[in-house]
Amino acid sequence: MKTLVLLAAFAVAPVLHAQTQWKLATGYRAESFHTRNLVQFAQDVERASAGALRIEVHANNALFKLNEIPQAVQEGKAQAGETIMTNLVRDIPIAGADAVPFVVRSYADARRMWDVQRPLIESHMASKGLKALYAVPWPPQGLFSINPVRSSADFKGTRMRTYNPGTVRIAELLGATPVDVPMVEVNQALSAGKLDSMITSALTGVENQVWGQIKQYYGINAWFPKNIVFVNQQAFDALPAPTRQAVTKAAAEAETRGWAMSAAVAEESVAELQRKGIKVDRAPADFDAELKRLGERFSREWVRSVGSEANQIFIPYYTQR
Repeated sequence: MKTLVLLAAFAVAPVLHAQTQWKLATGYRAESFHTRNLVQFAQDVERASAGALRIEVHANNALFKLNEIPQAVQEGKAQAGETIMTNLVRDIPIAGADAVPFVVRSYADARRMWDVQRPLIESHMASKGLKALYAVPWPPQGLFSINPVRSSADFKGTRMRTYNPGTVRIAELLGATPVDVPMVEVNQALSAGKLDSMITSALTGVENQVWGQIKQYYGINAWFPKNIVFVNQQAFDALPAPTRQAVTKAAAEAETRGWAMSAAVAEESVAELQRKGIKVDRAPADFDAELKRLGERFSREWVRSVGSEANQIFIPYYTQR
């Protein structure tokens, strides 16, 4: 189902004023927990506004492709949208803090990162005519391997699945050969002996049924990418004050609910990997220490590439630990 048309969750009194309708575009499947959270957000807004604002959630790239959504909302082609934060990096470089490896290692870390990141993201989005509503992380990125891993030395001479410059650099620093393989082709590559390891979430592993050649999963929590939901500022400002308040309140509730959903999905996905015969472990202490040092290196490189504004994130992030 590519388009979800939302109806009021409860019967409401007759609406005496004109109803406003918004389109909210997302690139994710209707079944994704992010999309389910969006649907609940839209229902909450319609109920709280007594039907004054009705939001249609268009899932699965039905309205715009994921990377097109910010521009479409900015231009008013849709009133609201959702994208992954790293899609904003070209125009808002600090959004890339989400993808700096081995810095955010827990949901508590991810929350602290969002707390320091949010004012800057809001300011940049406001300059583009957008209003940030809320952000929710994906489950953390873990390490899948066909063999046990004790240290970075175990990657020498192996092949690691990569899909962007960041994962290529991780593979190279660990001593593995990067192999660019789309996720839908991972099982084929594993069966053909072309891959030995990959970094992705337990959820992605479950969705793609990677059990078989894969024997190990390590919860290294390499990073916690976030999705962000936003609206066109003019569309928001055109709402009556009570409706604006309903949107803001529902967004805050969606953020709280979404973080809880993410953690629950992460836990269930790891449990499913175990049920399918994959051995689940934490990273060995020595290997985890190596990953932490890699995180410090990636942090310094990212700050140099982004500039002084990056320090407005990392300085408070590290000092508030």
